[in-house]
Amino acid sequence: MTDVKQLSPVADADLKATLRKVLWRLMPFLVLAHAIAGIDRLNISFAKLRMAEDIVMSDAAYGLGAGVFYLGYILFEIPSNLLLQRIGARATLTRIMLLWGVITVATAFVRTPAQLVVSRFLLGVAEAGFFPGVILYLTYWFPAAFRGRVTAVFLMAGIFAGVLSGPLAGWIMTGLHGWGGFHRWQALFVLEGIPAVLLGLFAWFRLSDTPATASWLNSEERLRLASALAADSPRQASQGRLRDVLRDRRVYIAGLVYFCIYCGVNTTGYWMPTLIRGLGVEDLKTIGILTSVPFVIALVGMYVLGRSSDRRMERRWHVALPMLLSGFCFLFLGFVPQHAPLALALMSVGAAAGMCAIPLFWTIPPAFLATANAAAGIALISCMGNLAGVVSQAGVGAIKSLTGNLYVAFDAIALVLVLGAAVLLSLVPARLLQERKPIVQRRDEVGTASPMASAEVGS
Repeated sequence: MTDVKQLSPVADADLKATLRKVLWRLMPFLVLAHAIAGIDRLNISFAKLRMAEDIVMSDAAYGLGAGVFYLGYILFEIPSNLLLQRIGARATLTRIMLLWGVITVATAFVRTPAQLVVSRFLLGVAEAGFFPGVILYLTYWFPAAFRGRVTAVFLMAGIFAGVLSGPLAGWIMTGLHGWGGFHRWQALFVLEGIPAVLLGLFAWFRLSDTPATASWLNSEERLRLASALAADSPRQASQGRLRDVLRDRRVYIAGLVYFCIYCGVNTTGYWMPTLIRGLGVEDLKTIGILTSVPFVIALVGMYVLGRSSDRRMERRWHVALPMLLSGFCFLFLGFVPQHAPLALALMSVGAAAGMCAIPLFWTIPPAFLATANAAAGIALISCMGNLAGVVSQAGVGAIKSLTGNLYVAFDAIALVLVLGAAVLLSLVPARLLQERKPIVQRRDEVGTASPMASAEVGS
């Protein structure tokens, strides 16, 4: 199989120039869409601060509404990707963004907790397939040697969404109260849903299904890109059996670890505004700014831990230690409720540590999954992790309603994180990852193993 890096210097330069053209055509749009998706997922955590009074919503109902989103997402994730392969990425991504934007706007008009639960489930159904669909779409345009760098940029949009969502929600809910006759939370859903609708309309004109149908590439560029992608076809054509993946206990071990990580990350994403208000902070703008702090810390932490993990070629402890740090921070939250600065610090560090563990975790499954089984194995692990979105939100809401104390729920999440770290360190042997060091090393060279790989295709 011809490797892209084996091309002649002239051909290699021409290919990189073509890929840069593709990069600037597609990635700004996809990154923006991913950021808006993240904002539209999290806005309910800020809307809750006011809508709970208007629609008489308990914490248990809120937890169910926040978690049922992931149920809809999980159920329709695979069908959506199959549809993408059948009708094309342009039509699929246009449909996804239009529907999730319309449903976000429609959430402004719910009047009961039951209606909120239905709207959140429909939002999960609408958005299902966006993330895996884009990951699949990128394989149509970028050879494997460059794909990791592009994927890393796309993933970082989710973190930036967390940075922006809090201050944006705070500004909308304080500065635009009464706009169009809407309550604060209604204005939030309407104004944050409209961009997704506009992007959905724009997607139809901006995106092309494949390089062969891209009118903005000339014939030489299409041929050059097709040749580079064809060099990966033997690797892509090899497919394993789902039965083999389902029998691999390591897949379930990894899925359990990811489930534990995602329980912590998901809980802080949806309950942090409520926790901050419980510390005596009532100003919505201030709450919005404070909720962005963990995401800023996470950006720095991901870079530092990513470099450390790649340099030492060590994965397990670089995932386990952030999980343990997150768990201990959440565990000690209940001891400092009267000390707001310390509680905010523990909350921010705990949330950021959990987020740092996610990209490093995804360096582990490829180390033990055979190439032919990687796609199915990673998909199964991802589904197990997303299940945490359902379980953790419903569980936290129920605990809060039963005990009246949100800190008890965070104690439970802390134990889940510690359990996940223990499972990783005890059931995933270090030799399993060390045996594939040379492969991981080669992947780092083309930017696929490092979570903070460079975004510049021509670098």
